[in-house]
Order: sequence, then structure tokens, then C-alpha cells
Amino acid sequence: MSMLSKSRRLRPTPFSQGVEAQGVKAYTVYNRMLLPTVFESVEADYRHLKDHVQVWDVSVERQVELVGPDAFRLMRRLTPRNLANMQDDQCYYVPIVDQYGGMLNDPVAIKHRDDRWWISIADSDLLFWVKGLALGEGLDVKVFEPDVSPLAVQGPKAMELMARVFGDQVRDIRFFRHKRLTFKDTSFVVARSGYSKQGGYEIYLEDSSYGMALWDALFDAGADLNVRPGCPNLIERIEGGLLSYGNDMTMENSPLECGLGRFCNAAEGTYYIGKEALEAEIASGPKQQIRAISIAGDAVTPPAAAWPLMKNGMRVGQVTSAAWSPDFQTNVAIGMVEADHWDAGTLLDVETSEGIRKAEVQDGFWL
Repeated sequence: MSMLSKSRRLRPTPFSQGVEAQGVKAYTVYNRMLLPTVFESVEADYRHLKDHVQVWDVSVERQVELVGPDAFRLMRRLTPRNLANMQDDQCYYVPIVDQYGGMLNDPVAIKHRDDRWWISIADSDLLFWVKGLALGEGLDVKVFEPDVSPLAVQGPKAMELMARVFGDQVRDIRFFRHKRLTFKDTSFVVARSGYSKQGGYEIYLEDSSYGMALWDALFDAGADLNVRPGCPNLIERIEGGLLSYGNDMTMENSPLECGLGRFCNAAEGTYYIGKEALEAEIASGPKQQIRAISIAGDAVTPPAAAWPLMKNGMRVGQVTSAAWSPDFQTNVAIGMVEADHWDAGTLLDVETSEGIRKAEVQDGFWL
């Protein structure tokens, strides 16, 4: 396995010291930062995440901040999702598309008030797109990357751990809502959210100098909860149908192809970039779409490139993420499948790195 050469081009996070001390074994590069991918092993990290509680350094989820009188107007330009009834303590999953309806990012938008927003982005240079749109339309809004670094607490014991550090008011935060809570002599935005299906929170650290104090406080408070460091887990995210931008979808795919049509519901009379393209696709229907797929046989090696899905010798899609699931005793996968072959129960062949395997389209993800 080749080693990753570190340099100043890879920015450290406020929690890097803690991550290294806890024995991280592997990283990936994400938004020009290092994102941990393995601590003990993918399988052991998976089991622990499902049974206990983990602290994740997800500082790579960089924020694009919008501040100014036209901030809400700019947000409505960016996404086909209806933001009209969004409240000041809500978080929304918002597909962002280009003029052709292609996915540029699938971030979470955090609303503070009409004139201040954070966009918590996946891996891409979305900041430049948002800056360009604001400038091109002459909007009165400042667009920049703030000193904000998310730290996630995920797993079935996450609520108990968070209550020990931030108080019992964390228990009152509803799903995809946020609240500003006190920590020492400062405060952070805490959201009931995270990139797992095990439940948890994301803490938006707004001053990097508090990074290790927050990290240490969580580990000190969670010793009897078997708290460990963790990271987004490949197996668990596939089981739950959590898509990875750049892996399962790119700007070549529309929100409808990604199964995100329910988020293309902009309020009547609202104009957003890509509206004409998406409305045309809504009328005709997508030609392909994300599906859950099981792959037969022994454990596969997760794909480093897309695996072709075949039917009678013809390519009808591709598998983009796959892993062996210990809980479901099958290889779970995410794939993009053409309309004629995406019905549940459809049998296909997939060209894996270990050879051709039988695959079956599922009626939903495993959760």
C-alpha cells in the first residue's frame, strides 16, 4: 500500500493531535484536509459504532457562510429544495445543482436567521460556485469559509455522552434541529445530525483553539460508555443508504437519479439554478437511479473504481460502493441502475475486482 505524503497543502484540523494520539490507521483526503477512515479495522469500527459511542473528527465538512441582506435570496438560488418554511433552528439536506441539473454537492444547510447561513459541504470546491453566483447576480451578501470545524458524536450512547458534557438540554434537540450550547467560557452550535444511522450529534466548533479541550472533555466524560474515536464507516453508511458525493454521485447525475426527488420541491414562483433542466426531467422521469444491491458470495474488496452491472452481456449500470455486512451476512452495495432493470428482485451480474458475481436489486436499504 502506498503511503500518503503529508504537506502544508493538507490542512490540519483542531482535533488532529487527538486523532493521532488515538492511533488512526488510515486517512483519505477530503476538502484538502485529512479525514480518518480506520482506527482498529473497518469491521471492528463498525461493530463499536453500532453498540457504543464514537467521536469523529469531521472538520473536513467545511462551511460556506452566507451573511448579508441577500443571504436567503442566494440560498434559494442554490437549491431546488423549498426553504420557505425553514425555521432558524433547522438543518436541511439540500441538493445543489448546476444549470444542467447536475449535482454539485449535497450539503446540509444550517439556518441561523434569514441573513446568516452555513452550508456544510461534501468534498468539492462549492465555495467558488457560491461566490461566483453572488458576484454575478450582484447580491448584497458576504460568502466565505469561517473558522468552523464539526466534531461528530455518533452511536446509541451518543445522547448520554453529550448530556454529560453539554447538559440535559441536548436531549430536547429534535432531529435536524440545532441549538447553541455552552462549553466552558464559550458556546457552540450543536445539531442533532450526523453521517450515520446510529443517532448522534454534530458540534460546530467555532474557534480552533478549543479543539483539544472539547475532544478531551468528550473522552473524559465517556470512559464508562466505552467511547472511542471513529469515522464515517463504509459498511454502516451503505447499509443505511447514505450516499457519498464523488463516489455514488457526481455532477454527471441529477438529484432525481440519486433518489433525491423529494428535495426538488421549490416554492411556486421561486427560481433556482437548474430549474428548467430539473423540471424537464421530473416530467419525463429519470433514466437511471440509485438502488440498494446485494452481491452474492464471499466478502468483496470495496471498489476503487465503478464496477459494471450487466444483463445479458449489456451494461445496465454500475456499483459504486460495496462491502461485506457482518449483520446482514451479504455484500451490501450502492449502484446506479437503468430504469428497465431497477425493480426489486431484478438479477444482474456485477464485474467485481474478484470476478463476476451475481447481484440482486433490493427494495430498499438495510438500515
